[in-house]
Amino acid sequence: MPKIFKSLFFQVVVALAAGIALGVAYPDIALQMKPLGDGFIKLIKMLVPVIVFCVVVQGISAAGDLSKVGRVGIRSLLYFEIVTTIALVFGIALAYYFQPGAGMNIDPRTLDAKALSGFSQTAAQVAGGGVSEFLMKLIPSTMVGAFSSGDVLQVLIVSIMFGCAASLCGERAKPVVEFIERANEIIFKMMNFVVRLAPIGVFGAIAFTVGKYGIGSLKQLGGLVALFYLSVILFVVVVLGAIMRLSGFSLFKLLAYLREELMIVLGTAAGDSVLPQTMRKLELLGIKRSTVGLVIPTGYSFNLDAFSIYLTLAAVFIAQATNTPLATGDLMAILGIALLTSKGAHGVPGSAIVVLAATLAAIPAIPAIGLVLILSVDWFIGIARALGNYVGNCVATVVVASWEGDLDRAKTHRILNGEVDPASETPGVDTLDPDAPVAGLQTS
Repeated sequence: MPKIFKSLFFQVVVALAAGIALGVAYPDIALQMKPLGDGFIKLIKMLVPVIVFCVVVQGISAAGDLSKVGRVGIRSLLYFEIVTTIALVFGIALAYYFQPGAGMNIDPRTLDAKALSGFSQTAAQVAGGGVSEFLMKLIPSTMVGAFSSGDVLQVLIVSIMFGCAASLCGERAKPVVEFIERANEIIFKMMNFVVRLAPIGVFGAIAFTVGKYGIGSLKQLGGLVALFYLSVILFVVVVLGAIMRLSGFSLFKLLAYLREELMIVLGTAAGDSVLPQTMRKLELLGIKRSTVGLVIPTGYSFNLDAFSIYLTLAAVFIAQATNTPLATGDLMAILGIALLTSKGAHGVPGSAIVVLAATLAAIPAIPAIGLVLILSVDWFIGIARALGNYVGNCVATVVVASWEGDLDRAKTHRILNGEVDPASETPGVDTLDPDAPVAGLQTS
């Protein structure tokens, strides 16, 4: 069988075409396909909390010194907040300039509220009754409750506390940390199983949308997808490129170094699919192991540049599509709420829908039911979202390592310039066997 038929990206494209064809030819049947898309998203959501717990605990345990964890953590969070704010403003600016939702004239009363039933409970937990209520709900009622609720930010709090406690316990906690490492391998295998079902989920979602709203709605949504891809490209090249240049490195050389990982993320729309090998390659690039182990996992929930663009762009799109006027105060509310809720999305499809629903629920001016309009194209938006988030986290790791002095600049330049094979040298700060696991991750 030719390799192209085994490609997930190719299978998703075929599923998209089949879903459109079914929606046009047999709309009544297409409407029955919606559970396929909903089921796929629920499977993804099922695994997200455990993945977040494993990678954050491993990152903190790898750092060892908690003072080091605190210093790197503060600098990372400062960087995350600055760049996230830029991304949120970027999304609003592009939405107002290009007007992607103008002319759709959707009446919110005609939208199917049941389409959001799978997300409403989690979204309500995130949004709550305002900022103070949102902050209080970051604290889970129980440790187990953080995982059962699916709230990624609650899981993060538990993970950070657990990782710090394990680090203080030293050798006594080593068996527990090793167990978490091995459990993480199994969870990643499960994630691979679920991601292979993506074509089925795309088929169900796109067939439902075309069957219910017609092919014309798909054309309008196609414009939103194209605008989001353009937004991510501009942000990566202009903003992240400038940040890398200020740090003394070339963004394009970094992208070339990570080209294999980028292609995998492109095909799976999930940054988690390359997490272990990315940490490995950043270490080989000359970045200290503890910095890689802390910044990358934390960035997967706190540094979502492309998702931040998506959050504000999608919110304004829904307002435009439903002819909802937005005042300056509404825009400020979007920015303020999004600064908080953008920390609750992980770099895989599905959780982004939940957090967008939470954002809309906290902004009464925008009809939250309008989220139904973009459910069918979330997978394709998710491809650019995962790529943008992935690049943003790799750039963040280089920048924070540069600030901390945890980066061998000469070695990094040699590798990015293609002068040496990274596996032929030991990392500049830590001595590391090229075949050894990264940041506590076990290799198969």
